[in-house]
Amino acid sequence: MNTESAPLRKVIPIAESPDKGPIEPPPGADAEMVSLYEAHKKIYPRSVTGFFSNWRWATVFLTQIVFYGLPWLEWGQRQAVLFDLGARRFYIFGLVLYPQDFIYLTGILVISAFSLFLFTAVAGRLWCGYACPQTVYTEIFLWLEKKTEGDRSARMRRDAGPWTLDKLWRKTSKHFLWLAVALWTGFTFVGYFTPIHELGREFIQLDMGSWEIFWTFFYGFATYGNAGFMREQVCKHMCPYARFQSAMFDKDTLIVTYDAARGEPRGGRSKKADLSTLNLGACIDCSLCVQVCPTGIDIRKGLQYECIGCGACADVCDTVMDKVGYARGLVKYSTENAISQNWTRAQTLRHVLRPRVLIYIAILGTVVTAMAISLAMRIPFKVDVVRDRGALARIAEGGRIENVFRLQIMNATEATQRFHISVEGLPGLSVVSENDIAIASTQARWVAVRVQGPAEGLAPGSHTIHFEIAAEGSIGKVSEKAVFIVPR
Repeated sequence: MNTESAPLRKVIPIAESPDKGPIEPPPGADAEMVSLYEAHKKIYPRSVTGFFSNWRWATVFLTQIVFYGLPWLEWGQRQAVLFDLGARRFYIFGLVLYPQDFIYLTGILVISAFSLFLFTAVAGRLWCGYACPQTVYTEIFLWLEKKTEGDRSARMRRDAGPWTLDKLWRKTSKHFLWLAVALWTGFTFVGYFTPIHELGREFIQLDMGSWEIFWTFFYGFATYGNAGFMREQVCKHMCPYARFQSAMFDKDTLIVTYDAARGEPRGGRSKKADLSTLNLGACIDCSLCVQVCPTGIDIRKGLQYECIGCGACADVCDTVMDKVGYARGLVKYSTENAISQNWTRAQTLRHVLRPRVLIYIAILGTVVTAMAISLAMRIPFKVDVVRDRGALARIAEGGRIENVFRLQIMNATEATQRFHISVEGLPGLSVVSENDIAIASTQARWVAVRVQGPAEGLAPGSHTIHFEIAAEGSIGKVSEKAVFIVPR
């Protein structure tokens, strides 16, 4: 069948009527296929330098020095920061935490949440633009891409052209570097949970455990995929923060803003042209603000949820303004109220410190202070008391009543400690088993404790008592409640 002589006409519904069903194009009109989903176009961010770019790279260096360097830092005879899941101990410099210290993790999460709320209320998506791992690793991968494939225009020409030996070599080099950084990132991540020196020896000897292999490659390929390929798609479609950030914004939030009153109408012109005679604004419509944007948006269209607040458009616009001899600040960090009411910088900053921000600061300061005081007053050992269910209350020699308990004492210091066990709560109670216990550093030990009391004067039933466990020296004392049973 000759499809050229008998073309097929496809009718595409363009609207829905409640009583007549789909509305079709008029007779004779060509149907047009309209996709409900826009095809993804690869974004080629242009390199930019400036004030905000320098700050962004400073946070890249700072976060990566901390992330890659911290596992190698020694504290005494061990790794400074280590989350030993097998032993259920977490080492953070001088602190040794146990699962019972879960409250501190809760405190860290609360502090992180309120910090995010505070930063967002003050200056929008600062976390996204400067410190988010997605942004940080995308910056690193873009830098490697520029070093291997050239600048933006060279990359665009090379991608549009045919495959050559040079293109193959450059892309292979880029992906090799990406994979090296990604796998080193995965290795470092696992090094927070397995001693990294031991992990390094296992890697060299090809003797890594299945758990370490899985998480090294999982985290590595996640970094490789997100920072190398998905990039802005993660920020636009996968990150939930992009969707609910507007709930924390108001008209006094500092955001990257285009001054439309000054910039419009936009248009090209000679550097020596008189704007008053041309009836043009300061924007020369060079589109560089779009080219440098890592998410590919046009800031001149107003605030968009895709904007991560990195300030790249402000940097490049200031560079253009310098070249054409105009004042800087056509694109800048400002607020909606400041732009509409022509506030000065001082007026803008005064309005930034509004009640919402002050409440966030107060709550954050309170939580941080409470957590710091709790850590400072923390007793570096823990005790759990459990009745020995295999040994009921009984009459011991001499006619005394005996109960047996099991105490778990956890030494959270990094030195051997001796503990003295005593009991109180009823007259005549005493510990008749060994009551001076030595426990090695960062170890836990179960101790069987026999407690006896006089048979006379004690009513049958349950009586509340307290174990007092005191450490030698001045590191503290712990009191734990238990029940002493007097048989009928």
